[in-house]
Amino acid sequence: MLAGMVVGFYYSHCSHRPYLLSPKAKLHIMRNQNSQMQESIQMPMKIKLGISSCLLGNSVRFDGGHAWDRYITDTLGQYVDYVPVCPEVECGLSVPREAMRLVGDANNPRLITVHNKKDYTDKMLRWARTRVAELEQENLCGFIFKSKSPSSGMERVKVYDENGVPAKKGVGMFARCFMEHFPLLPVEEEGRLHDPVLRENFIERIFAYQRWREVMEQKKKIGAVVDFHTSHKLLILSHSTKHYQVMGKLVANAKNIPLARLFAEYQSLLMESLAIKATARKNCNVLQHMMGYFKEQLSADEKQELLETIDHYRQEIVPLIVPITLINHYVRKYDQPYLKNQYYLHPHPSELQLRNHV
Repeated sequence: MLAGMVVGFYYSHCSHRPYLLSPKAKLHIMRNQNSQMQESIQMPMKIKLGISSCLLGNSVRFDGGHAWDRYITDTLGQYVDYVPVCPEVECGLSVPREAMRLVGDANNPRLITVHNKKDYTDKMLRWARTRVAELEQENLCGFIFKSKSPSSGMERVKVYDENGVPAKKGVGMFARCFMEHFPLLPVEEEGRLHDPVLRENFIERIFAYQRWREVMEQKKKIGAVVDFHTSHKLLILSHSTKHYQVMGKLVANAKNIPLARLFAEYQSLLMESLAIKATARKNCNVLQHMMGYFKEQLSADEKQELLETIDHYRQEIVPLIVPITLINHYVRKYDQPYLKNQYYLHPHPSELQLRNHV
């Protein structure tokens, strides 16, 4: 049996837990990863992301330090070109400088220095509004913010009341301005990227957005939307059944919708759907759906093995990469035309090992 004999070990990239697999299964995993490596070479190798400058190791923080994140620079950086932004420095403040914090109403706070109580709110907001307009020219596919920052924190930033008591209810001033200006762009914080589920979701979205942007850059045609949707159906289904149904109806009715509206509505629904977290239950639904494409080819033993592998994933015994590998093997073996074009099976470079966690 391809995945049934418990002889070898397969290690999760994130959890480092051993998963028992046969030597034959391990061989197929290696072959699949090599194949996916070739597929990933065909992907856009450099996606443009905005990022808080300190995360790249630039010494721009209030104390003259940085917040270098090696995963961002050394791993994700192989596939990304970063556009660094430091709100404080770019709006004219020095390095080092007095620390600042958000004060007052969480929905409309003031940006005030800790000791001298100098108010930089208006200065920051004027700069931020100009900067986000400039960033339109960069064709960003997302942004990675510095967590907890009064200028760049994406969520749960401390906001102090009149008594100096903090509540984690705020959003950094530049981050809020950016997200309001680019509501569909994927955004994340460096700290949350260390969560394997959030990391995979963010990176999956930036690659999908890059692919959609390539469609947008071509002459707008109904066929382009149809082709894109066809190859992303199962990826969308793994996030949201509701969006899968709504988007299917939108594309089916495309001939009756003005092109500009079709593209705008599809883009909005696409990014909304992918922002919803995929779960083991949703992934199992997609895996079982794909299994149906091989009902005439697989033997009874092969079907049982695939079902058991999917169930092991559902029980969090093996990571998603294991049933994906098995299905990819059958896709290649039987040259399944529909599934081999599904981005669900290769949504991002396999070298990032985003599906290797339990």
